[in-house]
Order: sequence, then structure tokens, then C-alpha cells
Amino acid sequence: MSKAKFYHAGCPVCTDAETAMLNAIKYEVEVVHLGQDKESIDQAESEGVKSVPALVLDGKVYHINFGAKLDDVRKV
Repeated sequence: MSKAKFYHAGCPVCTDAETAMLNAIKYEVEVVHLGQDKESIDQAESEGVKSVPALVLDGKVYHINFGAKLDDVRKV
């Protein structure tokens, strides 16, 4: 089995993210490719997504690294 590491600083935001990520394996994940599905950009934005890649778990957005702002994805 592959291994993963989740680093954080112990603050409430970090520990909340830790809990969410550890529970994420219990989620059915819908993958949305915004470059191919431009109609979903507004939906992502309404859920609080500001950049991609991002993961939404139970209504909370977790921005992962930084690839592009949603406005930049709209332009491509």
C-alpha cells in the first residue's frame, strides 16, 4: 500500500484539516476537471474554491498547493 504524509503546525485549522483528510478515504470522490468542464467553475466558486487543486469535504474547502486561480482557468 502507498503511504502519505500530512504535515501541520497543530493549530485548529491544521487539526481540522488532519481530521478531514484522514476521514477522506471514506468519501466517494467526484473528480471535476474544470479545464474540460467550464460549466462547473461557477459551482466550484459558490462552494468557496478560489484556486485549484482543491478538495471540498463536508462543505469545507482545502486548497492543495497552488496551480491556478479560478479566473485563470476560465480564460483557458
